[in-house]
Amino acid sequence: MEGILHRSVEVNGINMHVAEKGEGSVVLFLHGFPELWYSWRHQIIAIAAQGYRAVAPDLRGYGDTVAPTSIFSYTCFHIVGDVIALIDTLGVDQVFVVGHDWGAIIAWYLCLFRPDRVKALVNLSVAFIPRDPSTEFVEGFRSHFGDDYYVVKFQEPGVVEAEFASVSTETLVRNILTSRRTGPIMVPKGGGYWTSTSNPPPLPSWLSEEDITYNASKFEAKGFTGPLNYYRAFDLNWELTAPWTGGQVKVPTLFIVGDLDVTYTTPGWMEYIHSDSFKKDVPLLEEVIVMEDVAHFINQEKPNEINKYIYDFFQKF
Repeated sequence: MEGILHRSVEVNGINMHVAEKGEGSVVLFLHGFPELWYSWRHQIIAIAAQGYRAVAPDLRGYGDTVAPTSIFSYTCFHIVGDVIALIDTLGVDQVFVVGHDWGAIIAWYLCLFRPDRVKALVNLSVAFIPRDPSTEFVEGFRSHFGDDYYVVKFQEPGVVEAEFASVSTETLVRNILTSRRTGPIMVPKGGGYWTSTSNPPPLPSWLSEEDITYNASKFEAKGFTGPLNYYRAFDLNWELTAPWTGGQVKVPTLFIVGDLDVTYTTPGWMEYIHSDSFKKDVPLLEEVIVMEDVAHFINQEKPNEINKYIYDFFQKF
């Protein structure tokens, strides 16, 4: 962590916490759920050492960034608006972008709305989600996977928060980050998917007790409502993005996923990722890389490999 600078910047009407290191062209890292800038700790150090300025914010609702209370404050327009304002504060016209999980979703939207601000994109784990004009996002998930699918379960305010509160935040964070269960994520009535307290396995080599403690401390202080509101705004995003139905992401892109990722192993996703449809939606998609024996938190589990993929790809531009 040595040499990583931390500051707060005002963007889009909120104060955002940013971690950064290095000088040169900006590489902007967008984290997922339930993570923080901290999930990019290995990338920040490595990419900065290669002559870039690595910048990783806590996104709206997370960590040391402001968490508005209203679900309506977590649409893709709000989050992308935060990111554009952050880019403006950095004093550059364009940035390289790396996204993971929800950060990948936001990165897709960023490139769809404002391709002029992105030189190239490396997205991890979550592929582009085409907008079906006939079916809202949540109803689409429900029709495919049923009422116990986690995105559906996340919709009712307070329910998941109460489940998460049934165990210590450290236990919850440990269970989520170390899970290697493949998808789809089904949460039966009464919970238990993320909140098991029975015989936790030892931490993998890529995750330390210090990592767990840091992440847990931030969610203990901030809570999970802000992060969960990203899911609760899914259908708002569907409504708001009607003008982009059929729109393409026209930014040079590299997509990387683990073969054990809950997204890759959820029915329909693997087929889409390897289909012509993905290439049609992202016409400048240069390559899809599937890493073997890697689960969802790919940039933390295999940092050296991911760092090399990022550097090698961005060196082209």
